[in-house]
Amino acid sequence: MKKQLLWQAVVGICLILPAAGVYAQDTTFKTLPSVTVTATSKVSHDVAKAFEASFPDAENPAWYKLDKNYLVKFMTKDQSNRALYKNNGMLIYHIRYGHEQNLPDDVRKIVKSSYYDYSIMSVIYVNQDQRDIWVVNVEDSQKIILVRVENGEIEEVEKYNKS
Repeated sequence: MKKQLLWQAVVGICLILPAAGVYAQDTTFKTLPSVTVTATSKVSHDVAKAFEASFPDAENPAWYKLDKNYLVKFMTKDQSNRALYKNNGMLIYHIRYGHEQNLPDDVRKIVKSSYYDYSIMSVIYVNQDQRDIWVVNVEDSQKIILVRVENGEIEEVEKYNKS
């Protein structure tokens, strides 16, 4: 019996010692220098010319290479924008993020006529393939609803209950 207890104690100590070494690690902190990552890209003359013609009031454009295309992020007045161009300068899409005051009156009336008890929280304008699409986030005290307006027609895309 003593031999068995002694053996268990030795095995236990052998198991504990390596584990103790794991916990005795250096706990000092070393500060690394800060790193700044920039992903801007140079664009072709055709793309730059098309962008300047389409968005003459653009502020702070930042260009990014996306596969064979160029994405530009920029501001116009109080709205954030994204536009994607082909290498030849053709606009693939333009997205503009805004608020209720950025909605055209006719689109605002369409949304408010269907969701008159709701507040318009945010709007997204999408222009792609000659289509003008408005995605509008409306909400009240119980629900959040995402609606889409295109060609004067409104469609409910998603609905969430607030908890």
